[in-house]
Amino acid sequence: MTTTSETPVTPETPAAEVTAVTASSADTRIDLATAAPAVYKAVIGLDAASRAGLDPTLVDLVLIRASQINGCAYCLHMHTKDARKHGEREERLYVLSAWREARHFYTPKEQAVLAFTEAVTLISHGGVPDDVYAGAAAHFDDKQLGQLLGLVLTINVWNRVALAGHSLAGTDPRGGNG
Repeated sequence: MTTTSETPVTPETPAAEVTAVTASSADTRIDLATAAPAVYKAVIGLDAASRAGLDPTLVDLVLIRASQINGCAYCLHMHTKDARKHGEREERLYVLSAWREARHFYTPKEQAVLAFTEAVTLISHGGVPDDVYAGAAAHFDDKQLGQLLGLVLTINVWNRVALAGHSLAGTDPRGGNG
């Protein structure tokens, strides 16, 4: 038996609004949308507010890089597919986990965003260093920096929702799971 969200899925539905499909009833864990709908809706609201006005390419890079760090196959599958649909180049996706060694593929702004994403995602490994914060702040005003922080926080929440629920990569109910 598989489970899905009651949320209607349309091509306009943000990736984060879609509850994962789990492999089987033996693997099924909590479905946040069903178990705690107010919490689920609050995360959706944070996600939408964080994305508003940010460059979609930067959004994709944040979602993918944090998901790589967190080892969330469900989110990696979903967000790399979304990035390709948004026109992201394969070569940039291939080297994203090693972006520091492939800086020539990323703009200085993208590099600052990736460093910020990593620092916030790995917050217990020394916090967010001043130089990393300053690097991000050099490219964003306070409102945008707040949105970027919200985006990193949100993908970390979604990664934890997917991992805690044993969401199965390739089962994004928006379609095109191959």
